[in-house]
Amino acid sequence: MEIRLATPDEAEALWHVRNAAIRHGCKGVYAAEIIDAWTPDAMPEGHRKMIEDNPFYVAVTPEGQPVATGFLDLESGSIEAIFTLPEWGGQGLAARIIRVLKQEAIARGFTQLTLASTPNACGFYQKQGFTIVRESFYPSKLARAKLRCVDMVCELTQGE
Repeated sequence: MEIRLATPDEAEALWHVRNAAIRHGCKGVYAAEIIDAWTPDAMPEGHRKMIEDNPFYVAVTPEGQPVATGFLDLESGSIEAIFTLPEWGGQGLAARIIRVLKQEAIARGFTQLTLASTPNACGFYQKQGFTIVRESFYPSKLARAKLRCVDMVCELTQGE
């Protein structure tokens, strides 16, 4: 499975990965109406801009199908959009993307990374070296709700 930089023309496919991952992984965490609002089929144009403006990585099958995503938000120093299609879960793709993102961050001079995890993914991020800072509520315009999150941090060292 190849991990590479995504291109803006893949935005719709990456949006599909995001929505499928949220709909599957968060159904026991947030109310159905929140998930429905948070995962509209129509992709906001801002999603394409995130791909253009940040190192946005994707895991693709040999046929080129995107199955997992993640990016480094260069403005905030945070890891974002770590999503895997449910049928590709458990294969280490998200962990591989996080390793690439850590290397990218180190190369750009970052000494730590942050992220806001959904409660269901917190344990996964702890296995990737992130520690819990606090619980918070993220105001999501798409979901039209404040989403319960776990703020996390990871100190970076050379050789990660």
